[in-house]
Amino acid sequence: MTAAAGDRQRGGPIRVLLVDDEVLVRSGFRLLLDVEDDIEVVGEASTGGEAVEQARATRPDVVLMDIRMPGVDGIRATEEIAATRGLESTRVLVLTTYETDSYVYDALRAGASGFLLKDAGPAELLHGIRVVDAGDALLAPRITRRLIGRLTATEAAARVAEERLSVLTVREREVLALVGRGLSNEEIGAELVLSPATARTHVSHTMRKLGARDRAQLVVVAYETGLVGR
Repeated sequence: MTAAAGDRQRGGPIRVLLVDDEVLVRSGFRLLLDVEDDIEVVGEASTGGEAVEQARATRPDVVLMDIRMPGVDGIRATEEIAATRGLESTRVLVLTTYETDSYVYDALRAGASGFLLKDAGPAELLHGIRVVDAGDALLAPRITRRLIGRLTATEAAARVAEERLSVLTVREREVLALVGRGLSNEEIGAELVLSPATARTHVSHTMRKLGARDRAQLVVVAYETGLVGR
């Protein structure tokens, strides 16, 4: 069982907090989620500040977070939620458009577990909530490669790469590169001829050494340090 799933009673619904400054958008999400047996909406917020307050009060499993909001935006709210003691298992799924690449990158660095485009269909949204709740990263490869590659392909990033990776063993670097390519623990195990459990252990050790909150942040590091080609 994953950390996110482990904090609630076995078999209980995924507790979701909806954050968007448009009431019609929140209402649409609620209508979609309320009919799902394994999902429960535990609160709504229209600003980043309200999102942080609601997250601390309701302790959701997943926060569906808009980025652009008045006052405290979704990036700052994500950072505060990720830094709040007791919310270590809360996963933030941000919503964006193609025009907000830099915001997505900042949100991932702040602690978001993934992102969806705002024009995603109902099935994709439901899938995304379940994926991040399970502890996995939700990063569309076609967008992530362009996004992180464009924002980190700098000489400065290249200079610090070796220093950042110096804490990892050779095997952990290999694992990090495969996480960056979007492989699951099972796929990493097959690629490196390891059991899924051993692959999972290597991923956990890599996250701890790099101070990463979850797999999404490992993907960012893999791109920033050049382990995954840009």
